Amino acid sequence: MTASPEHPPLEPPTLEQWRMLAAVVDGGGFAQAAELLGKSQSTISHGVQRLQAALGIALLTQQGRRAVLTPDGESLLRRARHLLDDSASLQRLAGNLARGHEPLVRLAVDVIFPAERLFAALATFSARYPDTRIELLETVLSGGTEALLRQEADLVITGRVPPGFLGEPLYRCTFVHVAHPDHPLHALGRPLTESDLAAQRQIVIRDSGLKQKVDAGWLGAEQRWTVSHLSTSIAALTSGLGFAAVPRERIARELAEGLLKPLPLENAGHYAREVMLYLVSADRDRSGPAVTALAGALRDAVK
Repeated sequence: MTASPEHPPLEPPTLEQWRMLAAVVDGGGFAQAAELLGKSQSTISHGVQRLQAALGIALLTQQGRRAVLTPDGESLLRRARHLLDDSASLQRLAGNLARGHEPLVRLAVDVIFPAERLFAALATFSARYPDTRIELLETVLSGGTEALLRQEADLVITGRVPPGFLGEPLYRCTFVHVAHPDHPLHALGRPLTESDLAAQRQIVIRDSGLKQKVDAGWLGAEQRWTVSHLSTSIAALTSGLGFAAVPRERIARELAEGLLKPLPLENAGHYAREVMLYLVSADRDRSGPAVTALAGALRDAVK
């Protein structure tokens, strides 16, 4: 059965009509919605009327001077708001792409980089580029180098800059040898020798690189537990399961709360370890504005 010329078929609801309805509800009336959207009041009223006619459902009811949603209108507008948000996000993304903004930035970060500084940088970046996705790859030792060589990252924070890339000094990480206060090494009550350390279990972190397996830090202990992440190493240390050299900033809370205690090394200079972390761009000349902005946010976070 076809519609007669006197009764043409109703057009399906549009996002603009849902936007008008949302403005009426948010503003409390048609006049307020007209002001919010920069349209005439008659345009808003006509748009909402057509929306209700197309759905065959009353979406608004009048309470005094305010237009409020019916139960059906409340249910439908709740879902329509998701569509409106998605539409706005899509338009922003299209605008970013038109201006050359990348939809995705891949960031590889060595796990010794302070998490608080990393998340501060990501928060700053997100405020400027809310529609750009971030893929965060946490690496250990040569893992960041391999991420660059395999073209798996746009930006890398690493202590090892591979040949052919330029590394910008970003953050100097100081390591400290620690163990739980009740660990046998602390019970000796004297400066510790290499023989003392060799008799105890050392907690080390596995290199995340696939091709080059690199060891770092003193590895003279006969007993050794290898874990995959710094957080696992710290948890093992606070449980009294061994000793390790870890970045001081990453265990600031554990040191302050007495969960970990620096080891009194006899020849501290021999074991002293600092690592300069570098910020490396996979292709600095072709980096888009989002990659450039994230690099700037990381620099600001370590100042």
